[in-house]
Amino acid sequence: MGTESSSRLQGKVAVVTGASSGFGQLIAVTLAENGAAVFICGRSISGLEETKAQIEELGGYAEISAFDIRDTAALRGFIQRASRFSDRLDLLVNNAGFGYLDDILDGNPDQWRDMYDVNVIALLSASQVAVEQMRSTNSDGRIINISSTAVLRRDTNVYGTTKYAVNAISSSLRKELEDDTIRVTAIMPGVFATNFIRTMGRDAILAMARSMGLDDLEIDADNKLSQTSLESLRKRMGSAIGNPQHVADAVMYVASQPVELEIEELVIRPPKALQI
Repeated sequence: MGTESSSRLQGKVAVVTGASSGFGQLIAVTLAENGAAVFICGRSISGLEETKAQIEELGGYAEISAFDIRDTAALRGFIQRASRFSDRLDLLVNNAGFGYLDDILDGNPDQWRDMYDVNVIALLSASQVAVEQMRSTNSDGRIINISSTAVLRRDTNVYGTTKYAVNAISSSLRKELEDDTIRVTAIMPGVFATNFIRTMGRDAILAMARSMGLDDLEIDADNKLSQTSLESLRKRMGSAIGNPQHVADAVMYVASQPVELEIEELVIRPPKALQI
């Protein structure tokens, strides 16, 4: 924490949603490693505690709160508490999200509703209260929304529509905040080695496996990859699946830029673009 490279966010306050695993965990650790006080939320208290432990081991500061991000009151209260920590809020990373990639005709409306509640409505709610807090504390702020390269195609089913919404929200907020010192960026990751792969749905997993010449993946009763198969997939996909730390580094890059610079969108993906 004492080196020049680890103090770019010194004194700043960041909120990261969905930080109990995957991108969110790495983003939170990377921001803290660079000096930010991070407030992290998610549904898994054990995962959040693991993230907090990693941050504290690096000498950083983290506060955690476990709740369902669809609980708007809990989400608003959490972000307000973060802004009271040192009377500022510099960064919101809307990372929480998940996806079912089944075909529309085979889909489940309850799953569609859950995706919209988490990927879209919670992101809207978090962004709204973050702007309120950034304005009330006179903070130069950034909102970074984790989208997906699914928006680069027109046939990514219901999951893709939630990420189209994320990009549309980002553009709308950017327009609304032109006269503020608050900037909005959508980061669109490709396929990276996170647990998101495990929840894609049987058909999507099998289609991806076939495209890679893999035919021995184990899918459990909940239509998720076994942990063993997930690790095997990560190893065997090579350059078609990326290191998720690169996404955290992209967030860090955006977060460390001067407020005079607007970074609208970033596409982040491994060299071999895998279509799912």
